[in-house]
Amino acid sequence: MNESLNNRLGIVKRGIVRADSAVVAQLAQLSVATVHEAMGRVGLMQPYMRPVWQGARMCGTAITVLLQPGDNWMLHVAAEQIQPGDVVVAACTTINTDGFFGDLLATSFKARGANGLVIDGGTRDVDDLRAMGFPVFSRAISAKGTVKATLGSVNIPVLCAGALVEPGDVVLADSDGVVVVPASRAADVAHAAKAREDNEAAKRAVFASGVLGLDYYKMRPGLEHAGLVYLD
Repeated sequence: MNESLNNRLGIVKRGIVRADSAVVAQLAQLSVATVHEAMGRVGLMQPYMRPVWQGARMCGTAITVLLQPGDNWMLHVAAEQIQPGDVVVAACTTINTDGFFGDLLATSFKARGANGLVIDGGTRDVDDLRAMGFPVFSRAISAKGTVKATLGSVNIPVLCAGALVEPGDVVLADSDGVVVVPASRAADVAHAAKAREDNEAAKRAVFASGVLGLDYYKMRPGLEHAGLVYLD
């Protein structure tokens, strides 16, 4: 992790500025792939971040957490900062796959109104999380427990699975992955992503009619120029 982020321990920032709730609601209707493309193909977390149960999906404003390896103390601290519609985003000071999060913390987070958890670490109690309908995207699934002994921080900038996340940013996750939209760009990205979705819907109707991408995108001249030859 970047040293300027890694050394900020023992901090809980309160009163963070969250992205506009109406814009978050707009982004929640869109896919991760569409938002990522509309934002200039940036903002994705690493593809090892997967939903712990099939069909999990979430969108909300980030409460960020910096964890120490094998220690989930700061997730309990973060619970107090959750407001309805938030997504908790947890990074770790080093690679660690222990089971930081399970059904008890999920119950606490859900009671506070959290829309889910994204954690660059391990999760356990998967069957219970599925039964609760609580979305979690994680690096790993592990039954290994953690301790509560070393301070991290809450609501500081974190690098989670390769993506910079600031408190209050919009985090969207679905079966294709996790994307982070900076709060300052959220309205523009939502507008661009909706336009892209509408454009793709029109293309989908064209392809459903039998038109090939080769013709719709006028690829044939380029392929011919590149030397593609058909043999019968």
